[in-house]
Amino acid sequence: MTLSRGLQRIALGAMGAFTLLAMAAYQAEVVINTTPSLPLGLYRAVDSPVVQDAYVMFCPPDSPVFEEARRRGYLRVGFCPGGYAHMIKRMAAGPGDRVAVTSEGVYVNGRLLAMSAPMRSDGGGRLMPRFTQDRALTGSELLLMSDVSRVSFDARYFGPLNRAQVRAVVEPVFTW
Repeated sequence: MTLSRGLQRIALGAMGAFTLLAMAAYQAEVVINTTPSLPLGLYRAVDSPVVQDAYVMFCPPDSPVFEEARRRGYLRVGFCPGGYAHMIKRMAAGPGDRVAVTSEGVYVNGRLLAMSAPMRSDGGGRLMPRFTQDRALTGSELLLMSDVSRVSFDARYFGPLNRAQVRAVVEPVFTW
């Protein structure tokens, strides 16, 4: 089956418009979250400090745990070093906060975070990475977590990240 020349032009025009829109959104640091890690919707970068409970957009470090996460489909391909897409999580703890990652869940300064119990295996039956610790975060470490999903790939599996990984603080524009 072949498309008429008119339909081909319309399809090419639509693809071109979508590509330009996606490029403009990327340049403006507007992202659409389609993951269960935070409310679905449109988010934009804002000029705000990285503080407790802020949503942050970050580049995952190029490391074995993130490479495995990409192979399993937890992460998308993107423009971060290592070819990863940006991730968005809530800052659950920062420098000086005591963090304990246990089989029960993640504790910050003695308080258990909601929905933070690590899964033993993913939906495909594969064992999840194990990360445990009980210590205060150092001056450049952040604990980035989901507070709305039990299945988020977050710090309970990869641990604290360096503040330098954060690209921007983001706020929801429209969520559903």
